[in-house]
Amino acid sequence: MTDDPLHIPLERELDLHAFAPRDVPNVVADYVDAAAEAGLREVRLIHGRGRGVQRGIVQAALERHPRVEEFWDDPAAHLGATIARLAHSHQSSVGSPQSESIVTVTSHKSETHDD
Repeated sequence: MTDDPLHIPLERELDLHAFAPRDVPNVVADYVDAAAEAGLREVRLIHGRGRGVQRGIVQAALERHPRVEEFWDDPAAHLGATIARLAHSHQSSVGSPQSESIVTVTSHKSETHDD
């Protein structure tokens, strides 16, 4: 199976339900890089509640990422989302984040997965 690059709008929130669990660490890393470069300071990653498998994968990826200052469970999502605070990017432009930015992530064919 070949990896297909996906181009998705860069927003303050990313729903990870469309991605296979094996792709989530790379998707999170690509998204955090793009968000930091666009000047976003906080992002929200939706992983679902279920058994906590996706939550663990997401938070492990955030723990390893050098642009993540801290992260925590979104209290409004009842463990279904994680919020991450990103380090200031020296490469980001001054002003508001670019809403029309696109993030490119590498993913296997999309499959439906319950957490």
